[in-house]
Amino acid sequence: MVCGLKSVMEKFEKITATAVPLPIEDIDTDQIIPARFLKATTREGFGDNLFRDWRYDNQNNPKNDFVLNNPNYSGKILVAGKNFGCGSSREHAAWAISDYGFKVVISSFFADIFKNNALNNGLLPVQVSQSFLDTLFDKIFADKDTQLEVDLEAQTVSIAGANLVEHFDINQYKKTCLLNGYDDIDYLLNLKDTIETYEKTSKYLSLVSQEQEIEA
Repeated sequence: MVCGLKSVMEKFEKITATAVPLPIEDIDTDQIIPARFLKATTREGFGDNLFRDWRYDNQNNPKNDFVLNNPNYSGKILVAGKNFGCGSSREHAAWAISDYGFKVVISSFFADIFKNNALNNGLLPVQVSQSFLDTLFDKIFADKDTQLEVDLEAQTVSIAGANLVEHFDINQYKKTCLLNGYDDIDYLLNLKDTIETYEKTSKYLSLVSQEQEIEA
């Protein structure tokens, strides 16, 4: 974790929102956030440079053909092609996506390190089948106002108004953290009373066992 960086996790339960389609495969972390923008000491501001080289030309003018510059598409959900987040292990990629305003990334496959970085920073990576991903792209391109619903508790992603639902897997510990807005430290602090009770009970049981051994 970068020095001076404070984790602020929000509770994640259910999101219903429009989505931004990015049907490109093998999007790596250097494309998500180029290395030259990794010098900041806080998460804030990384969203300004999300997909920087795809969003802007050499004169820093927005490229009209890139989806983030298309006013027709917006929302808290990014729908991306297969093998999203491959490449280097930089956590900044998850920071940039979150700082831009996305809460969920949907793809048919995620690089493991990116997936873990996303979950550690309150960004939900939802892995679906390739056929379901293709359906999502078709629906979004056909109607920019298509609403997707991501239900973390039920572990489902669905298309509002259509009988199309798919279940997704998630590590149960990370699911608990997201639902409660915990980072790893918050999770341990939440268990403080339980841990202290166990320690007291464990010490008591240990003393009883020692006394029984002496008496024997």
